[in-house]
Amino acid sequence: MTKRAISAFDIIGPIMVGPSSSHTAGAVRLGRLGRAILGAQPQRAILGLHGSFARTGRGHGTDRALVAGLLGMATDDPRIRESLDLARAAGMEVIFREVDLGEDAHPNSVMMTLQVGDQEVEVVGASVGGGMVEIRAVNGYPISFTGEHEALLVVAEDRPGTIHVITGLFFDYELNIAFSRVERRHRGGEAIQLFETDDAIPDELVAALEDFYWVYWARRIPRIIE
Repeated sequence: MTKRAISAFDIIGPIMVGPSSSHTAGAVRLGRLGRAILGAQPQRAILGLHGSFARTGRGHGTDRALVAGLLGMATDDPRIRESLDLARAAGMEVIFREVDLGEDAHPNSVMMTLQVGDQEVEVVGASVGGGMVEIRAVNGYPISFTGEHEALLVVAEDRPGTIHVITGLFFDYELNIAFSRVERRHRGGEAIQLFETDDAIPDELVAALEDFYWVYWARRIPRIIE
């Protein structure tokens, strides 16, 4: 995870509903990032809770907070307490499981398997303290981002010129790239690419990128941490 300066606001914690910044505010933000990566409100969510999330999450409201995030709520939304009922009313099926993500996983971790229509993503994230979060894997690819920057996540064929095309679009829209990362399993297969920016990413850029036949899908991930 990229190191960042800690401010007094991080120590005090975010404005939120719930007893714990890690188990509640962080969980809401993880749900919101999972929703953004899927690109829609999920119809089905399998939430695998690891470590402290599994052992004490229910008492701290982690289950309701994760679902609230999947519904698009902010950390201070008073409806967080009712999120499980609201999800059922919205037709969202939610399944909670206890999982072991290994010794290297943060104790406040979740594996979200999210489905809408024929789309499915698997997102692993952690609430790392003070309401701060980190997405650590998407569809099995190691990756790291926190929601502190606007981001573009692209899954595409691993081929020459891909990064050139994407960065060319950023240039066309006068966007500055703060951080970037590319992961692949093997040459010529599928690659996942993350670009974090200092500016908001317009929907037109994402639509233009999806017009390329070698792009499987692209998602704009809004900034969730002010």
